Amino acid sequence: MFLVIGESCLDVFVYGESNRLAPEAPAPVFIPKEQKHNPGMAKNVQKNIQALGFGCDLVTNHNWKKITKTRYVHKSTNQMFIRVDSGDELVERIDLSELNLEKYEIIIISDYCKGFLNEEDINYIASRHDCVFLDTKKTLGQWCDSVNYIKINNIEYEKTKHMISKRMREKMVITLGPNGCQHREKRFPVDKVEIKDVSGAGDTFLAGLVTKFYEGRDIEKACIYANECATVVVQRKGVTTV
Repeated sequence: MFLVIGESCLDVFVYGESNRLAPEAPAPVFIPKEQKHNPGMAKNVQKNIQALGFGCDLVTNHNWKKITKTRYVHKSTNQMFIRVDSGDELVERIDLSELNLEKYEIIIISDYCKGFLNEEDINYIASRHDCVFLDTKKTLGQWCDSVNYIKINNIEYEKTKHMISKRMREKMVITLGPNGCQHREKRFPVDKVEIKDVSGAGDTFLAGLVTKFYEGRDIEKACIYANECATVVVQRKGVTTV
């Protein structure tokens, strides 16, 4: 059994058409045609772990439906016009006092840096469990020294690399978009596919990484499998599970 800890939201996709610019400003006129929504962020990590056949509990904000990411997307081309986020300021703080961390094989921290977890919380969790994976938007520092593995995308890595020690760098799995991922000095490439939507692909990658690592405690095999899982979902529209 796994445990995911982190913020969740409601992902909303409004698909429509646009054939002209507004007369009052050089902006496209968007005509909505259909709307889809699904649980996102930490809930998407949990959903992907469950889709891969594993049990997974979740500790997240109760008001996740009020935290929305609404994407306005051209229906035929899947080109996004704009993303509108709302409710970030409503995310409540976590209460760690009643968590029984010991009953889980692996703990996954999915921290979108919206206030649910602070650095002390993450350090508390990682120092009390022997297998913790971290995916965070925070600038890394000594507070994550006890984490076993850190999943981070290349853009976030470039922003935080000045704060990273050699020991911390060895824990990192850096995602490189269409170029796969990297762990330590080894690159793990992916096959080239038609990419329709990268929304939520990082959550799927994390789920694949954790579940494969659990099966054999081999992080390199886990990287390969995580790449395969992410490659599946980027070929679909919206935020989906593997």
